[in-house]
Amino acid sequence: MQEKEAKSNISGLIKFLVFLSLVIILYSVLFHVLMIREGQEHSWVSGFYWTLTVMSTLGFGDITFETDIGRTFSIIVLLSGVILLLVMLPFTFIQFFYAPWLEAYNKVKTPTELHPSIKNHVIVTNFDSVARSLIEKLNHFNHPYFILVPEFQRALDLYNEGYKVVVGQLDDPETYRKIQVQNAAMVVATCNDMLNTNIAFTVREITDKVRIISLASFEDSVDILKLAGSNTVVQLARMLGQSLARRTLGGSARVHVIGRLDQLVIGEAPAIDTPLVGKSLAESKLRQMTGVSVIGVWERGKFEPALPNTVINRHTVLVLAGKVDQLRSYDELFGIYHSEDHPVIIIGGGRVGLATARSLEDRRMDYVIVERDPARIIDPSKFVKGDAADLATLKKAGIDTAHTVIITTNLDEMNIYLTLYCRKLRPDIQITARATDDRNVNSLHRAGADFVMSYATMGANIIYNALDSSEIITLAEGLDIFRLPVPKKLIGVTLMESDIRQTTGCSVIAINHNDEMIVNPNPEMEIPKDAELVIIGDKSSEAKFMEYIRE
Repeated sequence: MQEKEAKSNISGLIKFLVFLSLVIILYSVLFHVLMIREGQEHSWVSGFYWTLTVMSTLGFGDITFETDIGRTFSIIVLLSGVILLLVMLPFTFIQFFYAPWLEAYNKVKTPTELHPSIKNHVIVTNFDSVARSLIEKLNHFNHPYFILVPEFQRALDLYNEGYKVVVGQLDDPETYRKIQVQNAAMVVATCNDMLNTNIAFTVREITDKVRIISLASFEDSVDILKLAGSNTVVQLARMLGQSLARRTLGGSARVHVIGRLDQLVIGEAPAIDTPLVGKSLAESKLRQMTGVSVIGVWERGKFEPALPNTVINRHTVLVLAGKVDQLRSYDELFGIYHSEDHPVIIIGGGRVGLATARSLEDRRMDYVIVERDPARIIDPSKFVKGDAADLATLKKAGIDTAHTVIITTNLDEMNIYLTLYCRKLRPDIQITARATDDRNVNSLHRAGADFVMSYATMGANIIYNALDSSEIITLAEGLDIFRLPVPKKLIGVTLMESDIRQTTGCSVIAINHNDEMIVNPNPEMEIPKDAELVIIGDKSSEAKFMEYIRE
């Protein structure tokens, strides 16, 4: 009602209603006049009743004219009623009232500015798979966010899906002023490289305090994005390639580092062909010999917590935690076993595939890339031209002898298809696959993938780590190692008394206290104040743990 257009619309609707009322009154008066001429007496209420029933085409037939003049009048009232009540009234109501009201209501749901009291929020400038995964994590930790959307209808669709949105142009400084960018905790730019550059440059016109994190598709864009004002530039394709390469457990039984939390190093090592095969964790005496702690094991892509009676099989992959010198001690004892010279097959020669190949080169592991686009073939000695769905192409790449296949295309449906195909050809081969969207992770596991790394989850974890200066290590899709200060509920309580594993499904793998990392703490140890818990769990377990500490 405060807008000029709204006032004009209401005025038009009122004028039409006044006109319609005058017509009804006129017809009621004429009804009385004609009825008196026919010798019939009716009340004024009956006049209005007859007029409305005829105009609305209800026509009950309880009051009728007997002369031709009266019936002609009834026809006129009926036709004008069809036009005024059944056509013009709904159209006028929708045009001048309902549609403007609905638009105004939708604008309230999708605002163009935020109240100055809103602070420490995350501004997301593009809604994609990375943003969806990031928002899920922000909701998980109760951190405010808003998605900046240029199109009103797209913003409304996102609002109806349950997301918090604001409407504005990504390259307009006034937009960022309206959404309180100077008070924001972070701006996340996940569009293309040129638009990300424009976003960073525009935000820096307003404030130099807010943290800007940008994704870069190409290496040449990194310096430009930093010059534009980005604090952190992430090449997700390169990092995903490195993670996929780390999942390649062929070559030797040495430890492959997958993450660090201060002095705590997390690594994985295959047990194949080592003296550990056939022993339980208690019998292996790994902790006594090397100092490392086994925090879990992978069995054909399924993670299981480490228990004393857990048996190490030929295809078991140990998840180890310890300091650098402890992991080196493990390598000295077991890294000499299981030498595998056959090349790793990489399906897909895009940015992720090439990043995977470079990472394998750093580890001095041989590889071959299957690629059907001739323009992407760089070194013919390392490439096999052809479609990976063709058996002859895979045989040429060495599918019969390879120990690992890494599937890196950006089409999840293609990755699922190729996973099924490779698993059918080689039931014993290790398959590591890339997922662009989180929702396809379970499908890839069902198709036969041992490990799945998600583009979206990795990007979300990197961005969230930059937000709260913590660190989340993704062991595999849906399984994270994270840390947080000891909640009040757990201070002075032993791990055994807390019953965290049985209640939430998470496991405390370390306690950081006074700059000392206690790995696999004794269950009877009391959790000290001013310490940090290092916890491993999947998404559902994390959610249960957060609920547990808030109770």
